[in-house]
Amino acid sequence: MSKLPQWSRSLDAVFGPPKPGQYRAKPEDFLVDEQLDFTPEAHGEHLWLRLEKRNQTTLDMVKSISRICGVTPRDIGYSGMKDRIAVTRQWLSVHLPGREAPEGLEALLSAIGIKVLEKARHPRKLKRGVHRTNAFTLRLTGEAVQADDFERRFLALCEQGVPNYFGPQRFGPEGRNLQRAEALLARGWRKRDDRQGMMLSTARSFLFNELLSARLADGTWNQPIAGDTLMLDGTQSVFGIDTVDEGLAARAAELDVHPTGVLWGVGDGAQGEAGAYETQLARQHPALCEGLEKSAVKRARRALRMRLTMPQFTWETDAVLLSFALPRGSFATAVIGELIDHPDMA
Repeated sequence: MSKLPQWSRSLDAVFGPPKPGQYRAKPEDFLVDEQLDFTPEAHGEHLWLRLEKRNQTTLDMVKSISRICGVTPRDIGYSGMKDRIAVTRQWLSVHLPGREAPEGLEALLSAIGIKVLEKARHPRKLKRGVHRTNAFTLRLTGEAVQADDFERRFLALCEQGVPNYFGPQRFGPEGRNLQRAEALLARGWRKRDDRQGMMLSTARSFLFNELLSARLADGTWNQPIAGDTLMLDGTQSVFGIDTVDEGLAARAAELDVHPTGVLWGVGDGAQGEAGAYETQLARQHPALCEGLEKSAVKRARRALRMRLTMPQFTWETDAVLLSFALPRGSFATAVIGELIDHPDMA
């Protein structure tokens, strides 16, 4: 597959396709602040650092800190992966039992573009996926921003929610990560060829986006259907339903619950109308589905919709500043793709 498909958007039926626009012209146009719902305990073997980075990935930062602190990358914990072309803030932990951080750590990090905002000790390593939300502040420019309906488009997303697509960065430039995943699954997935599981994640993300696009096209992405598994807003708690009643429909309309889509793997599939979408997905992409099942990765669920929390909209001279928070694992580019036409979203 040489190029990713153009997946369905939620606003096109009402407003038409978005006009061209730009985002992330410079790192300061894309601010991300990772939000934990707890604080370090001020004692323990792990030094926790709240850091601000610019123009580098989380893994770049991990490598630099491991070198400066004289530890292996495995001794460093982080919750989420953050964008490179951005200014991002997040916690990292460094295992330093019985010793202090290197003298001049803050100056050493500052010299390579990393600012220490806070530091504290904690008994445990920071684990993946423990943060609750990411807060974003984005600056958008271009023809789309000047359009009469731009603010109404954003308000519609605030009211109805946003399709919870995996962003284009998951698939690499021109979808090359997906091509690598297809090749790896075709010959049989092995841990030594994909130690971080990125290729498995890429394949599952693509299949999820395909299912979400199909339900968007049918108008069922934001409302329960028979056989759905629903997720409570703001949590990972799920429950299955056989049929849809007025109460469930009302809760979905209020963004209290969201339909989910499958992250493909081994396990039981959905039944009823929801199951038909999964059956169709397996018919369309048999090699990916079969390859994931042979890898033994377990099926999981992801919400088809995400809610924008704390949304703010500010006009500037020739730009718009948008602020909002998203659940962990959700992509701000899914919001941007509803508002502007940009080559990254194609």
